[in-house]
Amino acid sequence: MKFMKTKLVSAFLVASLVGAAHSATWLSTWSEAQKASQKTKKPILVQFTGSDWCGWCIKLDKEVFTTKAFDEWAKKNVVLLRLDFPREKKQTKNQQEHNAAMAKKYNVRGFPTILFVNSKGDVLGQSGYMQGGPSAWTKNADQQLKS
Repeated sequence: MKFMKTKLVSAFLVASLVGAAHSATWLSTWSEAQKASQKTKKPILVQFTGSDWCGWCIKLDKEVFTTKAFDEWAKKNVVLLRLDFPREKKQTKNQQEHNAAMAKKYNVRGFPTILFVNSKGDVLGQSGYMQGGPSAWTKNADQQLKS
């Protein structure tokens, strides 16, 4: 029994590390994202999400945002900003207020909403969930960023 527990724990740790090896770094405040965008000259991908209750948000995360292909694309093309509106996960009051102010500023009415903005906050394009996995999603994102 002890041997099986050890094997299960080891398998879980390996799976976690493999997943972490390609998970993109998401910032959580506009000021962090703006500074990174100014430094790198990359636009900001702003994800408005309900990470623990919104079905389409969870699907988008699973099918696109947690993939190696998306991670590689993001590192080359954008600064990532996740603004979460969870129902069960705890957030600080400051984070809640920050996220609400950003949603109000951009008139976000549903989740997931993905905006591509420059470091000044001007909207360059918009997206959401779409079928086809990371290649279809990043192809659409590239088109949004070109316009």
